[in-house]
Amino acid sequence: MSFSSEVKNEVRNKNFTLKKRHSKIGGSTINDKQDILIDAFLRSGTISDPEKFYHMEFICDSSEEAQKIRNAAEGFGISTGIMQRKDKHVVYLKESAAITDMLVAMGATNAALQLEEVIVLKEFKGSIQRRVNCETSNIRKTVSAAVRQLEDIELINEKIGLSGLPEGLQEAARLRTDHPDASLNELAGYLSDTGKSGLNHRFRRIARIADQLRSEQIL
Repeated sequence: MSFSSEVKNEVRNKNFTLKKRHSKIGGSTINDKQDILIDAFLRSGTISDPEKFYHMEFICDSSEEAQKIRNAAEGFGISTGIMQRKDKHVVYLKESAAITDMLVAMGATNAALQLEEVIVLKEFKGSIQRRVNCETSNIRKTVSAAVRQLEDIELINEKIGLSGLPEGLQEAARLRTDHPDASLNELAGYLSDTGKSGLNHRFRRIARIADQLRSEQIL
């Protein structure tokens, strides 16, 4: 059974009627507005599977009917959009929060709770995926930097030998050679007198020397 059908069954099983009741809001009752939404949804409403995307709509035969539904929704503080589809007028909602509010307004509280669970789970999965993407990006940056540094060190060693470098640069070169997969933070942990920033500065100096040697080689 589709989520849309589940919502309609829940609304029907709540035994809502379309008669007027008494709690007044702006000249019409709360239940008048609720009845309008329920009647419209049972006749021509649909809601998408929230696992896929968020979309709810009421298909109307006239612009007057669509405006009536919009006004009823606004009575519950719910904003809707209206568009024309061929000869029909469609009142629609695309925001998960608005759809949840609409379900509550129609009395479909179980469906609203089910939707909230889906929203929370999707947000959690999205958060995990963003974290994984960030970590993956950091790993790629670390590997890319390490590869460039190793290439620079190898070139310098071939052309002038590492012994021709200042002592601090020799130390940085040896660290990178001994720990090719380590991050800059990890490499800095092997040094007692130099932090990440200082070590990064040494590698930039090594890179400039290597670039100079490459340019001389081209010439």
